[in-house]
Amino acid sequence: MNTHHPFTDIAGLILVGGKSSRYGSNKAMVEVDGVRLIERAVRVMQALFQEVILLTNTPHEYAYLGLPMVEDLIKGLGPLGGVYTGLETILCDAGFFVACDMPFLNQGLIVHLVESRKGFDVVVPRIGWMIEPLHAVYTKKCLPGIRHLIDAKKYQIVNLFPSIRVRYVDEGEIRAYDPNLRSFFNINKPQDLPEAEKLKDEE
Repeated sequence: MNTHHPFTDIAGLILVGGKSSRYGSNKAMVEVDGVRLIERAVRVMQALFQEVILLTNTPHEYAYLGLPMVEDLIKGLGPLGGVYTGLETILCDAGFFVACDMPFLNQGLIVHLVESRKGFDVVVPRIGWMIEPLHAVYTKKCLPGIRHLIDAKKYQIVNLFPSIRVRYVDEGEIRAYDPNLRSFFNINKPQDLPEAEKLKDEE
């Protein structure tokens, strides 16, 4: 297990896109336990990855973080566009992509996902029928399939999975690192904040 040094052969990418329409304001700047969501994500990612990149179409808002930032190569595609841009941008073969609205990322689980990628194009958590495509490893081998989806105007990331080699990390595996599945709790609307404040006490 990678306990001493950040990964150097895979990048960490944080998706800071979306209009936060359900939240009503920029949720990346919402605070949980006094720390902005974007800053919580950056803190975990920098502990694990030598290269951390923000995928955002409003880079001026995050310049204060001092991280490399990339705007979508093709605007308006949602998260698929972020994954496409990230894979086109990074120099290494793979990236771990995560949405910025998950306040309780688990380092051990992320390490497990990254270290499970050999022989696969994607490593993604799956809990029952729920897949977590914005907490997953993608390799550059996904690019042809993503381009095909874009050309076909199919912008759901899960449409990619039937055409590539996917390693699903199921609930039992996940709970070994994250017993209460807190990693996947995300802030979509202001009403989620009280629950987040409760969950933070488990940290």
